[in-house]
Amino acid sequence: MTTIVSVRKGNKVVVAGDGQVTMGEKVVMKHTARKVRRLYEGRVLCGFAGSTADAITLYEKLEARLKEFNGNLTRAAVELAKEWRTDRMLRKLEALLVAADAEKTLLISGTGDVIEPEEGIIAIGSGGSFALAAARAMLRHADLDAATICEESLRIAAEICVFTNDSLTIEELTTSSA
Repeated sequence: MTTIVSVRKGNKVVVAGDGQVTMGEKVVMKHTARKVRRLYEGRVLCGFAGSTADAITLYEKLEARLKEFNGNLTRAAVELAKEWRTDRMLRKLEALLVAADAEKTLLISGTGDVIEPEEGIIAIGSGGSFALAAARAMLRHADLDAATICEESLRIAAEICVFTNDSLTIEELTTSSA
């Protein structure tokens, strides 16, 4: 359980996540996990919510697909989602991914979903709804950059969700749009 949020604003896209690893309903095993990574020579940001071992497997699969399709995130995400949904072993994986490059931000799931969010904001995980609401409000009503919106929305989620903490990983890419 975790919280990942991504915001696209101006010429930046940010993916950020908290660091809490929870075992069951009552035990925090780690406070400083890195659930956001750079893939494909640093050109794709990816964050996960769900089982850690499952997420590492999915990171590796997405990285392989990105290489296969020369960094085309949409094509890589669609192929990963198809494989994830149809492969007997992969479909048992319990995680969600958010992936972003200079052009797109996508949610990728094991049910075959590849979704591009409206307004350039997406959040997943146990505190995802809280972070999403906070990020939308800040994007609409405050003059903040994407990284600050992500950071503050995660801090708000951490105040509400017991499975989210304020040990944050924030990764940023410069995009082609302004």
